[in-house]
Amino acid sequence: MRVWITGASSGIGEACAYLYAKRGDSVVVTSNEKEKLEAVASKCLELGAGGAVALPFDLLDSEGIAGLVRQAWDAFGGLDLMYCNAGISQRTTVEDTSMEMIRRIMEVNFFAPVAMAKAILPLMLEAGGGHIAATTSIAGRFGFPLRCAYSSSKHALYGFFETLRAEYASRGIKVTLVCPGRVRTNISFYALDKGGKQHGKMDPGQAGGLSPEAAARKIARAFDRGRREVLVGRKELIMVYIKRFFPGLCAKISSKIKSM
Repeated sequence: MRVWITGASSGIGEACAYLYAKRGDSVVVTSNEKEKLEAVASKCLELGAGGAVALPFDLLDSEGIAGLVRQAWDAFGGLDLMYCNAGISQRTTVEDTSMEMIRRIMEVNFFAPVAMAKAILPLMLEAGGGHIAATTSIAGRFGFPLRCAYSSSKHALYGFFETLRAEYASRGIKVTLVCPGRVRTNISFYALDKGGKQHGKMDPGQAGGLSPEAAARKIARAFDRGRREVLVGRKELIMVYIKRFFPGLCAKISSKIKSM
């Protein structure tokens, strides 16, 4: 299989890259951290990948996304799976979240995956089908303190990718939404704090979360089975069901969540 993963220099993306490498698949990895990304690609080859290509890219460069997709597609003569996993979070109240920060988060978390999906869709259709996946979040299922822009971007992913599935399932396009709760990744470290500064630390809740390797195994199983959505995490995932069946209770709990 030929797989492309963004956000692949650490966390869930890195763990998924190694999992597919161990299977002997060909892997394209992308992130904005060039040196770390090249190390991931090298390790993929050591683990038995059929091939590994590093494509460093900053997803804020919206004009370059079409070219990036073409490079990833051509690396191994096509792609069977594109997993849009890259993202950026925040740790600011609505009052402290500037419009510049909101636009930056939406650009990376929403507009970039949308642009990637639109660019790869005709290629996959011409090839007879393919699989597109995107990382959302349980914060995309309900509002979450200190995540106004992040939560909004993840809510938006559901609308776009569920529509994509509805329109193209009959033409061989599979779509999976990956919905993590707390996973031990660097997302809180790189999250935007007041003034656009890096948060610079791992949140306690995240530090006690699921390992990236365990998350990758669950995600890969969901992809193999063509699942529409996969919830990834531990007891915090119960909030998804509380939101579904007891929305009023969810609202009360959400306002009391310790988000850091």
